[in-house]
Amino acid sequence: MLLIILALMAGSAWAAWEWQANAYGQQLATKEAAYQTERTNLANANSAQILAEQGKRLALDQWLAASDQSHYRALTDETTKQARLRDRLATADLRLSVQLDAAATGCDAVQATTSPGSMVYGAHRAQLDPAHAQRIIGITGDGDQGLTALTACQAFVKKIIDF
Repeated sequence: MLLIILALMAGSAWAAWEWQANAYGQQLATKEAAYQTERTNLANANSAQILAEQGKRLALDQWLAASDQSHYRALTDETTKQARLRDRLATADLRLSVQLDAAATGCDAVQATTSPGSMVYGAHRAQLDPAHAQRIIGITGDGDQGLTALTACQAFVKKIIDF
């Protein structure tokens, strides 16, 4: 009988052991599944964030390319305009003149005459030497190019900040 009691005790210990191992295995399996789900969700979130950043980068690259083309076109147009103006000055097709302050120069005697088709009413004017006019046009052209470049830089910085 003692042997039967020992056998029953051993059997119930073995059954309890198996039941606990099974329950613990299920808990581990549940935790492992939850962990894998969490890792998968994190990986998907990271992938979505990477795709969003790549989309932003592509949009920025496209904007930069369009901005470069626009800046180049504006710079080329400005250079062409300055070259035409210099050519017109060189061929005497165009002359630069300045308005003189009669009070500052003390010149009261002669008023500037108007040429046919011009609208100068009594202002004292002096024509600039073509070489000086060329230098002035060169300086203003450099300034215009600088302003064009500054505008492009400001647009670039603003776009980067918004990015």
